[in-house]
Amino acid sequence: MPSNEQRRAAAKRKLERQLARRAEQEKKRKRLTIAGSVLGVIVVAAAGVGVYFLTKGDDSPSASAESSSAVPTTTFVNTPLDLPAPPPPAPKPATVDCSYPADAEPPAKPVTAPAVTSVATGGPEVKLSIDSTQGPIGLSLNSAQAPCSVNSLVSLAQQGYFDKTSCHRIVASPGFGILQCGDPTATGSGGPGYSFDNEYPTDLYPNGDPALSQPVNYKRGVIAMANAGISPEGKGTNGSQFFLVFGDTELPPKYTILGTIDEAGLATLDKVAGAGVEGGAQDGGPAMPISFNTVKVG
Repeated sequence: MPSNEQRRAAAKRKLERQLARRAEQEKKRKRLTIAGSVLGVIVVAAAGVGVYFLTKGDDSPSASAESSSAVPTTTFVNTPLDLPAPPPPAPKPATVDCSYPADAEPPAKPVTAPAVTSVATGGPEVKLSIDSTQGPIGLSLNSAQAPCSVNSLVSLAQQGYFDKTSCHRIVASPGFGILQCGDPTATGSGGPGYSFDNEYPTDLYPNGDPALSQPVNYKRGVIAMANAGISPEGKGTNGSQFFLVFGDTELPPKYTILGTIDEAGLATLDKVAGAGVEGGAQDGGPAMPISFNTVKVG
């Protein structure tokens, strides 16, 4: 029987082939997705987007069923990674100016870019409450380390952009665990019609720094932005898609970490992860469908 390490290596090779093919498609679409690193980090590497990518622009929408009674589940067990977490965030000015330029593609659901672009980096964390079909998920968003990302996510939530949307992808295997959400089309290619740059931890590295391709540990319990890669000029491609990390995940530091998930949320994610991926694959739609009824600030 293959070991976890062998299974992980085989899954990594498969995902690397997918990444190369899908990355080319993603460049043409200029759409959002969560990409991963060709370095091979099995996962999610998908979760972000860049050469790195795990694009899902050609995915079929996940099933919309809201009941999981027929889906067998097991207990998801986090496999801690022997990798360092990203370095601590660097201090930011009291306020930062954010830019949300329009994309060529229209928004997947009627929405506008944030009206406020001068964002304070102090103050308490912002709370988001997700009422999902599989249980509650509470998020704490950190404006001190990712002010522009938090500002965008809050604006989208306030406009009801995430309400009645499905999480379209999951990767649940030893050493990796992410659920990707935030696309109203549930295809992996939908966005809000605008984009913005990466923040922490990408902002700790100069553009072109080889360290940007070295894996770090996106630890269980963080929320990070999916993106469509980083341009040669260093421009980011974040939009509305994000991934919830329920298992320590190996990725290059190219995906903005903007907050954490509460214990109730991790319990919800563990339940979904326990059902695995549709068809028994390593990466795809969740076998236990999960949708957001509402996403509210506070």
